[in-house]
Amino acid sequence: MARDRIISGIDIGTSKITTLVASVEEDGELRIIGVATTTSHGIRKGQIVNIEEATSAISDSLEAAERMAGTSVGKTFLSVGGAHIASLNSHGVVAVAEPDREITPNDVKRVIDAAKAISLPSSRDILHVVPRGFIVDGQEGIVDPVNMTGVRLEVETHMITGGSIAIRNLLKCIEDLGVEVGGLVFAGLAAAYASLSDTEKELGVVLVDVGGGTTDIAIYVDGALSYSSVIPIGAINITKDIAAGLRISLESAEKIKLALGNVPKTVALPEEASGFGETAFVKTSAVEGGKAKTDSKDEIDLSALHLTEELRTISRKTLVEGIIKPRLNEIFSMVGMEIKKSGFGGMTPSGIVLTGGGALTAGAVESARRNLAMPVHIGMPHNITGLVDEIMTPAYAVSFGLLLYGVKSDKDEGPLFGGFGKISDKIQIKGIAGKVIDLVKSFLP
Repeated sequence: MARDRIISGIDIGTSKITTLVASVEEDGELRIIGVATTTSHGIRKGQIVNIEEATSAISDSLEAAERMAGTSVGKTFLSVGGAHIASLNSHGVVAVAEPDREITPNDVKRVIDAAKAISLPSSRDILHVVPRGFIVDGQEGIVDPVNMTGVRLEVETHMITGGSIAIRNLLKCIEDLGVEVGGLVFAGLAAAYASLSDTEKELGVVLVDVGGGTTDIAIYVDGALSYSSVIPIGAINITKDIAAGLRISLESAEKIKLALGNVPKTVALPEEASGFGETAFVKTSAVEGGKAKTDSKDEIDLSALHLTEELRTISRKTLVEGIIKPRLNEIFSMVGMEIKKSGFGGMTPSGIVLTGGGALTAGAVESARRNLAMPVHIGMPHNITGLVDEIMTPAYAVSFGLLLYGVKSDKDEGPLFGGFGKISDKIQIKGIAGKVIDLVKSFLP
């Protein structure tokens, strides 16, 4: 299989690192041919805290996905998260180069460059510059001005920035693996690519990706990304609350949380990360529909999980109402504050779309609906085929989105979608390819 027809995405999260390898069909459709998920190490709240451990975990995930796919990965797209992510909206204006002629792609590139010409601290890099809409000679609401006639071209853009140090540490983990970095993608944007429909974006929607250590927010208004943010609280905080409340280990708490939310086990997810043994989470000794049974006593039987603490039963009300929901309420209250801060609160009639592994937590949808007073549903990945049956869950939305973003950026290769800001100038090709280039350079005068 031609290597240039292979694309991959690596979702580097707080709790898991997922690598997806896909082949790009002739019609542009993606077909998953390799999947691997490993437990994260050296990563906290979406940021690298131990480069050696993180590099080893990423390498394990990448190699496992390559073995399943039966091919090597030439280019990969990486997810970027963490509290260092920030966003702002900017405006750019230029005069059309040839007033008597049509607007060209070069004019579009110049006006977007003008929008990027803002004062940023040296400690920040631009990840994305996403056009929200163009204005030609005062006419607003133009999606693509190319080939239109005009004298003055303006653009409204949404700019996502990240901390330079956090980004460089992430790149350092990849550079020795011999893989070209095709792009760095904000995790919330990637999840939106996989989970949101064009209709939802056009009407206005808020995507909330509840990951392990962080919660990413992406607000779309009139079809364009208009606000991005990251909250430094995620599903791992729920696990810690369960561990503290029941006085059990984090591993046991994770088992209970996943099973209570009826999270399906995937082949790719290692047992210690998934929290499942050979049995499902059941209320009594019998399994009914793959979910836990309930009875009038409100007691949940934990014996099937084989917890090391030998905890046998617990009150569902104590677990869900007393431990899990207060943390969910905190998360969605903070989401509500971010929506209010954005100024787009009344412009999202499509409501909230929940993704990420945390979206499967028991009571998450109800808590979001109650705290945000908006329609809420769980977003599922779409537009991808292949080995997807066991990973078609919200937990893999970012991974799927990386592939969709990669295909779109390769196809467009233009100022609207191509590249990822100043970062592209700083990425160095390492590994075998880098050594060959360095060798050739050594012979040049």
